[in-house]
Amino acid sequence: MSMSKKSVASQCCPPDCCDMRGLLTFQILWELDREEMNGQQIAEKIAKRRATKPTPGTIYPALKELKEGGLIKGRREGRQIIYKLTPQGKKGLVEASRYFHQAFGDIAQDIKVKIVIIKSDDCDC
Repeated sequence: MSMSKKSVASQCCPPDCCDMRGLLTFQILWELDREEMNGQQIAEKIAKRRATKPTPGTIYPALKELKEGGLIKGRREGRQIIYKLTPQGKKGLVEASRYFHQAFGDIAQDIKVKIVIIKSDDCDC
């Protein structure tokens, strides 16, 4: 099941002005903190936030990196690998969340104000 940019009507596409692809591993940890998932499910959760779905060539190397770093582990269920956070991954998520808030917390607050002001504008992907 592929997700097109238009299928997420309430979200804007990433802007052309700046690269919004960063923080993939943070998003993976964030999603796995909520529930165990396979790679496809993780990509779909991220697509709901970003309005674009990470490709297998992006998501699986990130999962491999997190696994090699001891932040996640996977168990095989049939042909799928179900990933979950390790205790080290939970600790890493807390640290990453602190950093994210430090780096972007004030920006997020300002964005809330800007979104209220421009809420009537539709995103045109």
